[in-house]
Amino acid sequence: MTQPMEPTLAAFQNPLARYFAATRPAFLTASLMACTIGLAVAWHDGLAFDVPFALITLLLALLAHAGVNVLNDYYDALNGTDAQNTGRIFPFTGGSRFIQNGVLTLAQTRNLGFVLMACVAAAGLWLMARSASQLFYVGLAGLFIGWAYSAPPFRLNSRGLGELCVAAGFLAITVGADFVQRKGFAAAPFAAGLPYALLVTNLLYINQFPDRVADTAAGKLHWVARLEVRQARWGYVLIVALAYIWLLALVALGRLPLLALLALFALPLSAGASRLLLRHAAQPQQLGDAIKLTIGAMMAHGALLSLALILSKGNT
Repeated sequence: MTQPMEPTLAAFQNPLARYFAATRPAFLTASLMACTIGLAVAWHDGLAFDVPFALITLLLALLAHAGVNVLNDYYDALNGTDAQNTGRIFPFTGGSRFIQNGVLTLAQTRNLGFVLMACVAAAGLWLMARSASQLFYVGLAGLFIGWAYSAPPFRLNSRGLGELCVAAGFLAITVGADFVQRKGFAAAPFAAGLPYALLVTNLLYINQFPDRVADTAAGKLHWVARLEVRQARWGYVLIVALAYIWLLALVALGRLPLLALLALFALPLSAGASRLLLRHAAQPQQLGDAIKLTIGAMMAHGALLSLALILSKGNT
């Protein structure tokens, strides 16, 4: 597999382009899709839909994800995992390489991350004032998870809680997007958003195989580092099974419309990634295609589920 070129200072002479690229914008689509699912749930439930608030919610989700990406790079530079990661599959694993390749300094990366988080907090408070006060708890949980995932003293991913953090973080985006429209909590966005959150979690999970050696050396003891490779690979399969079984159960129980079964068209992508991981877990440099299939599965699932909810407005 041919990998894209890593960033260099020569390639990013424009400071604005440099800071924008450091947020890893291609990967922000994961938050965009989580937000879309939440908005689709609100639309499906027949709520009075506020388009400007929906767009602001999308922007906040993207900014929050961008801030988390940048801060994760900063803290992974501090603990040394990215610097010693020679098994990375760029651009999917091993960080953005902006610090390691001299494109941004540690201080610039730290400052960018916290500025983005501060913007999210300020805009979130503004949105809360125009929605409902309980939105504060969703935003606080999301910001805390995004920061504590890699920051000391919590370093939640190093304690085996990274998968839980990712699932909870992306589920919070879906719930928050619905909340802004609904101005209150409901079970629907939690239920509908969980399969997508699990599929995003599997992107973190599979990305940890190429990073396993460097992460272990740096003390990032996530589950892929804690378990033997032959055992760890089955965690991916388990998460896939949970995601699609949950979707089927929701449809069977009438919590999602029958058209939501469209999201099962993402299953072959997940199955293909599972087969590749089971075959090549011990040769992580061969997992590039499996990572791409993982991304394809989560995006296809999110898009098809959102479409099903939009088209089934008022029906279950």
